[in-house]
Amino acid sequence: MREQLAEFFDWSWFLPETFKTYEWENPILLNLLWIIPVLILIRKAIKFLKKPVLELSLPKRITRGNPWTYLRLVPTGFFFLALIGIVIALARPQRSNERVEQYTEGIDILLVMDISESMDLQDFTPNRLEAAKNTAIDFINGRFGDRIGMVVFAGEAYSLAPLTNDYELLTSMISDISFDMIEPKGTAIGSAIAAGTNRMKESDTPSKVMILLSDGESNAGNVDPLFAAQLASAFDIKIYTIAVGKDGMVPYGTDFFGRPQMVQSYLDETTLREIARIGNGEFYRASDGNTLQQVFDRINTLEKAEILENRYKETSDYYRIYLFWAILFFLGWLALKSTFFNNFLLD
Repeated sequence: MREQLAEFFDWSWFLPETFKTYEWENPILLNLLWIIPVLILIRKAIKFLKKPVLELSLPKRITRGNPWTYLRLVPTGFFFLALIGIVIALARPQRSNERVEQYTEGIDILLVMDISESMDLQDFTPNRLEAAKNTAIDFINGRFGDRIGMVVFAGEAYSLAPLTNDYELLTSMISDISFDMIEPKGTAIGSAIAAGTNRMKESDTPSKVMILLSDGESNAGNVDPLFAAQLASAFDIKIYTIAVGKDGMVPYGTDFFGRPQMVQSYLDETTLREIARIGNGEFYRASDGNTLQQVFDRINTLEKAEILENRYKETSDYYRIYLFWAILFFLGWLALKSTFFNNFLLD
């Protein structure tokens, strides 16, 4: 109780800095502050007309030099302050504290990357694999709140990283990917999709996405790519497929004289398109590094984590303080209006 009273008698409530921090529920009522002086003048005029007083003839040096003559203004001042307090209380000064909580409903994303020997072709800089690794790292660093995993494959599939939020660890593992990680040669697309499905099938996340990146036709493994895609679709896994590279002659190394050598590149675009269709995703063709970056940017736009917000607004009212002071000043005016303060040098 004592602390509450001490709070009411804190003079900081009347500082201009305090009023700048308020939000007003009824700001239009503050215009009454300009009407109060007019009302007081009208009241004085009516009082004078009803009960004219006899003026005293006093020497000028007495009226000018005696500060006690101003005591007659004290009751009017109390009444004026009471009205101001009532107007401020009616305008309802408030302070609001808005708090926002954000959380994400993340996506499970599995990157399935081809690391077969054909990914060493140099129609990308410095080759297809390094370009794919750099683009995948940029993609991972641009995500927020998602779990991301990694499967690599050549003649067989290998689960490089489980679904994780540790992006630093994941990007470090991707940077270390090399052609000698998997000994069997070839391109086992079906086995890679099956390995990715095995990673994601027990996930409770509503949105599950697989991004398959390959530059060749499936010629290894014991799982048919289309059957693997159907299996992934049964677990509500969406599949995006990216065909990396160009058809025809592409550069690969140099000859004895330092001239670039050209080799034939084959790309089974039909199978990758069908995998994307079965997996309710999309097929993309990336013929250079810039296009590959644009493909990942496109997927990044399509598969966004949902950011949910909860807003809490706490509002504190301060009208009671000004109403309290208005009552005090009004009681002071009632107490003084019939005393000698009100009639000093007037009676």
